[in-house]
Amino acid sequence: MAGRFAPRPAGTTVRAGRAAVPAGVPRQAAAPGRERTWTPEGPLDLRLVLGPLRRGPGDPTFRALPDGSVWRASRTPLGPATLRVTAQGGSVRGQAWGPGAEWLLERLPDLLGAADDPSAFRPRHRLLALTRHRRPGLRLTRTGLVLESLIPTVLEQKVTTVEAYAAWRTLVRRFGEPAPGPAPARMYVMPEPRTWALIPSWEWRRAGVDDKRASTVLRAVRVAARLEEAAAMSPAAARQRLEAVAGIGPWTSAETVQRSHGAPDEVTTGDLHLPGIVGYALAGNRHADDAEMLRLLEPYAGQRHRAARLILLSGQVPPRRAPRMPRGHVGRL
Repeated sequence: MAGRFAPRPAGTTVRAGRAAVPAGVPRQAAAPGRERTWTPEGPLDLRLVLGPLRRGPGDPTFRALPDGSVWRASRTPLGPATLRVTAQGGSVRGQAWGPGAEWLLERLPDLLGAADDPSAFRPRHRLLALTRHRRPGLRLTRTGLVLESLIPTVLEQKVTTVEAYAAWRTLVRRFGEPAPGPAPARMYVMPEPRTWALIPSWEWRRAGVDDKRASTVLRAVRVAARLEEAAAMSPAAARQRLEAVAGIGPWTSAETVQRSHGAPDEVTTGDLHLPGIVGYALAGNRHADDAEMLRLLEPYAGQRHRAARLILLSGQVPPRRAPRMPRGHVGRL
């Protein structure tokens, strides 16, 4: 969690189985897209809200351009779709292409945090109060899609974020399909469940994914429909259903529902760095464990994930005392 939610430059702020796609396959023609305009209540920072959906700088399903637009390629219940979101004055404009365009536009407000209530958060620490003041556009996104958050989270188990991002990038480009509409170059929609299930074992290893993580993804996609039903459940019930799949534990389920449900209280446990970061920020204890982290976050019950997110955005992290975790690659074994 810590690496993915680290501070990034502020973006635009609004106020008030398929087969692998061979190289050279042309992208779909830019057919007329559908549009929707939505006016949020209060400030809204597009890149801050949508940033948790980005899996590394080369994520083929996500692109933030210099013009302030944010692009996403998703696999919806109605099929693949591309979404472009831009800020216009006090409103947000969404444009979408592909079979799932209407599905994405219908849920655009939830994606941008309309269901989130930042006013429910009461900072009890100066650092959190200051960070919230400096980041007024923070909202918790809710995608309504479980698998697109679950699979890259599984790939992030027990490895560095750099390795996980590379695996996600490799597999989506190799087995996904070009994003519909006039999407930026090299944007892809992630594979459908059947395609994930048909990926050969050597392709997983070539992408740097060990058998344990690959097997977890395979078990998940075999019950993809049941897992997607969890999007309509409460975060606690959704986590329980996710954890019924072998290989999915509390860390993975929390990271998933934070995005699929916009869950403000689902704090990540079992993370290598987060307890130390929270402990250092709130109590000067860089050696805090999960139990100590949860104790420090107890005053924010109901909003613990938001509190952790604000801490990460504050940049108040313990100074590094050891080299970074060495990178490995199962494909070289």
